[in-house]
Amino acid sequence: MSNEKQYDSALDLLRRLSPRDTSLNLNRITTLVPDLTEDLLSSVDQPLDVRRCAKSGRDYLLCDYNRDGDSHRSPWSNEFDPPIDDGTLPSERIRKIEIAANEAFDVYRGLYYEGGVGSTYFWDLENDEFAGVVLLKKAVSPGSKSSAAWDSIHVFETSERGVRASHYKLTSTVILHLANETDALGQMNLSGNMTRQVEADMTVEDDASHVANIGRLVEDMELKMRNLLQEVYFGKAKDVVGDLRSIPSLTEANKDKASHRDMIRSMNR
Repeated sequence: MSNEKQYDSALDLLRRLSPRDTSLNLNRITTLVPDLTEDLLSSVDQPLDVRRCAKSGRDYLLCDYNRDGDSHRSPWSNEFDPPIDDGTLPSERIRKIEIAANEAFDVYRGLYYEGGVGSTYFWDLENDEFAGVVLLKKAVSPGSKSSAAWDSIHVFETSERGVRASHYKLTSTVILHLANETDALGQMNLSGNMTRQVEADMTVEDDASHVANIGRLVEDMELKMRNLLQEVYFGKAKDVVGDLRSIPSLTEANKDKASHRDMIRSMNR
């Protein structure tokens, strides 16, 4: 089988398996087919891992965008762990914007997530343009019978549109996992991911404007995706579960239906 067919088959397999186990399944596939490692790591979104920066003592998130070989760069110290000599670093200008973005999104994380971990990484493109990723993660009781995790991955690119404008292309992915186990309800595992994309032209006064513009795009996208998950996906899941299984006993349910019918008949007299 050619590498292209193997790659397509691997992607198709990962799409059919639980997003909760993406990292584990990805590791198994790359163990079987090592030649696909770089391509799969750069194209498959997986739940974010957390690591502590040894220099700053602050947590940061790991992804393919701050990875160089087996090392990951901390946004706080701009150093790789484990240390490497030839790791790819952003230019001085882009690093300054990256620092400002991390400070801004740290405030955003505190306001919207009330905890969790956030990291922002930038890298240089051609013609003084740049791209980056905003990562946000909030986990509750990981590993227990009741657990939940929200991972947001916002990848963006910028390109100039005249003297005082830039074009932004944002691709956002949310990975959601919910699990609960009780004696009354048994086991429940709900996992999935959603990807949306938006493009916009926005005014730019200076480099600080990029941080504000990216922040506005990420904020709007997260609100839209959260509302979509709550209204469409969770609403539909609630309807399906409600039709399949009810918490009250069958006797109580029948009594409620009978009372409802009696009320309707009395109103029609």
